[in-house]
Amino acid sequence: MANRWKHDRPLSRAEFEVRFPDDAACARHLAERRWPDGFVCPDCGGAKGWELTGKRFTWECAACGRQTSVTAGTALHRSHLGLKVWFLAAHIVTSHSNGISALQLQAQLGLGSYKTAWLLLHKLRRAMVDPDRSLLQGAVEVDETTMPLRRKADPPAGGQGRSPLGKMLVAGAVELSPEGQPRRIRLAPIADFSAASLKPFVAAVAATGARVITDGWSGYPGLPGHVHDAKVIGPMAAHVALKWTHRVFSNLKRWGLGVFHGLRRQHLQRYLDEFVFRWNRRRHTAAAFDTLLGRGARLAPATARDFIDQRV
Repeated sequence: MANRWKHDRPLSRAEFEVRFPDDAACARHLAERRWPDGFVCPDCGGAKGWELTGKRFTWECAACGRQTSVTAGTALHRSHLGLKVWFLAAHIVTSHSNGISALQLQAQLGLGSYKTAWLLLHKLRRAMVDPDRSLLQGAVEVDETTMPLRRKADPPAGGQGRSPLGKMLVAGAVELSPEGQPRRIRLAPIADFSAASLKPFVAAVAATGARVITDGWSGYPGLPGHVHDAKVIGPMAAHVALKWTHRVFSNLKRWGLGVFHGLRRQHLQRYLDEFVFRWNRRRHTAAAFDTLLGRGARLAPATARDFIDQRV
């Protein structure tokens, strides 16, 4: 039982510097993560190539002659930041148990621009989502919550319970072990608490046949492909019947206020993605760094405009 609560340890800053002393070491590691079975040409699919000595971090395909940078076509594509800066940012983000704001990251990396730190953080958050992740299985708690808006110009939060006035609305799901302990979670912003918003959320996060446990809210009528276990309860007892979703929501709100002084509606999904990433790896923090780099190496590039316009 004691081992269940044992946490692994992320790299210390000194260990990071030994492992990744310069851009060249970072490039070698990135190449291993991008091509774990050896070089693969992104153009023709050829499996033979060599690293060029005259061009930094560039490979040439033996079949078609295309030259490919180790960062081309990845989350690091055309970045003006050095690989060491990217790696250090990923290390800082994953080794801080509660996360870090763009302002703090700017200071720790010595960046001259807040916008650069902000964009770097959002690119890392994008890499926190595995596009091939499996759906939640077995017993799955599902509930909703509200979060206050951050901007001073936003209307103040008001209304009781599920009232959306001045709030952001979030749906959450927690996968339970046979012993009733939390495993993985999923979070997503929703437009309202109606069936039109909640049923697609359940379908997107819970596998067919999963036992979906809710509080009996009218937004969950008839969940096709799932076993609906509705705990019809009074409002004061919801934290008992759905204790893990309520704990996740409580931690999410404290995290949003403590690290970022509140979250913004425009990029809420990215912040939720980061919280999910951290929760799902809360006992495996050492692996989070390599996971983040590995996903970034396989992720298509995105620009600042993509994030501002929410195209990614």
